[in-house]
Amino acid sequence: MKISALWARLRNHPLARVGPGFVTGVADDDPSGIVTYSQAGAQFGLNMLWTMPLSYPLMAAIQVLCAQIGRVTGRGLAANMKASFSPAILFMLVLLLLIANMINIAADIAAMGEVAQLVTGISWHIMTAVFVFSTLALQIFVPYHRYVYFLKWLTLSLLAYVAVLFTIHVPWAEVIWSTFLPKLKLNADTAAVVVGVFGTTISPYLFFWQASQEVEDMKVGGGSGLLYEDAAVGRAEIRRIQWDTWSGMFYSNAAAYFIILTTALTLNAAGIKDITSAAQAAEALRPLAGDFAYLLFALGILAVGLIGVPVLAGSAAYALSEVFGWRASLEDKVTQDKKFYFIIAVSVLGALVIQYSPINPMKALFWSAVINGVVAVPLMVAILVLASRTSVMGSFVAPKGILMLGWLATAVMSIAAVLMLFA
Repeated sequence: MKISALWARLRNHPLARVGPGFVTGVADDDPSGIVTYSQAGAQFGLNMLWTMPLSYPLMAAIQVLCAQIGRVTGRGLAANMKASFSPAILFMLVLLLLIANMINIAADIAAMGEVAQLVTGISWHIMTAVFVFSTLALQIFVPYHRYVYFLKWLTLSLLAYVAVLFTIHVPWAEVIWSTFLPKLKLNADTAAVVVGVFGTTISPYLFFWQASQEVEDMKVGGGSGLLYEDAAVGRAEIRRIQWDTWSGMFYSNAAAYFIILTTALTLNAAGIKDITSAAQAAEALRPLAGDFAYLLFALGILAVGLIGVPVLAGSAAYALSEVFGWRASLEDKVTQDKKFYFIIAVSVLGALVIQYSPINPMKALFWSAVINGVVAVPLMVAILVLASRTSVMGSFVAPKGILMLGWLATAVMSIAAVLMLFA
């Protein structure tokens, strides 16, 4: 089959028509997130499954609001915040986001390199560099309207964690019971893992990415028409955003649920209760669930990393560019958006430098989680305020139900931030 014919088939496939919510959801389950979910399952068994049903409506509500702000206004999240709030405060929040994202990218590519070494036998240092330059080249040299199709196909990688469950025995009655009635001791260890799970699930970089991707999709779709220009189109777009985002976040949370479940039924059951890297989680599965389960888990980590790294780098670049008023679009060439692509390059190459420094990427990830947890709260408040203002959203202000879920999510993240800082 010719490449042109294959490309045409990929573009016309139903998966290619899913929106930014699906890609954003999968990016949430990046390699460092998989480490967090694996640790939750290994340390607490089935008793951390409840975190996913609880976090699902909270993260979905916030992401819906971000997507709607982007699509209704035709501007990214940082641009809207700049117009409504203090630029100085916004700059500090975005700068912290950039630092946290760089550390997160470092942890992700370290995990990808280690897992690739397990699968291929090639040094993780070499594989890390390969992943860094590959993802950077794709973002810089491939136009958004083509690059995004590859990201959408990579979302299928999360199915690997569903497939792993078919290689082991699952006591479903016990699983369902533990999901809704867990047996937990309220202590510092429990608090640390719960905070880690929520901090990984509801992350600031996802806010900026999804809003900006709605703007990108709007431009690629053939124009910059805003929703208020056609009420019928506006209502259809809002329904599309809600369906895309709720389904994308469900897919993400379901995969995270299955990761916790898989590691609970294998690692925890075998007495392995401390996971410090994605490679360790994958390797530990091999003697317990077999080579097939190990390979699926490992390949899933590599594939979601290819989504997570560009999203982390892109979200910071969009946010910083909007703060300074720089042109920013993955659809543009480097010569058109030099500063935007420079931030992407700095984020990814800075993460590579961390690999060769005395800094432990996985330990640095803890501080990334702390920064994200602190930054998330004021950002979520700003998102909720923007989404409820008619001066910003016109007739498409967010309904009360979504806003209530958003405020509940903000309260949960506020508690998580306090626990991260003072527990």
